[in-house]
Amino acid sequence: MPMNTDQDLRKLLRTASTIAMVGASNDPSRESFGVMHYLMQAGYHVIPVNPKYDRVLGQRCFPDVRSIGERVDIVDVFRRSDAVPGVVDDAIAAGAPAIWLQLGVVHPQAEQRAEQRGLAVVENRCIAIEHRRLMT
Repeated sequence: MPMNTDQDLRKLLRTASTIAMVGASNDPSRESFGVMHYLMQAGYHVIPVNPKYDRVLGQRCFPDVRSIGERVDIVDVFRRSDAVPGVVDDAIAAGAPAIWLQLGVVHPQAEQRAEQRGLAVVENRCIAIEHRRLMT
């Protein structure tokens, strides 16, 4: 189910509590670092996903979404578009109800597969920008 309206996005952001951030980074110059920090400050439990790190912003980091072992409401993707199919597979396997592809991240075939499996899909939008716009 594509998330196209402000009402859809608001509902997703309001009902989510745990966000897996795929492509999280310890580098403060990276967008994922700033967005993760923002989401944590906004009250979300953000779980970093990146096999390069043990911890990001003090949170235990996981190599992939399947390894998290707890319910994730949104899988937020800070990876190149060609990595999206694998992340979608992980999100489906983990039972995540939504996948959020950051600005510049699109993969129509993987998005369609996610939608067919019942996941809500947001593409080519920044979760922090949308949160600021809709929730504050």
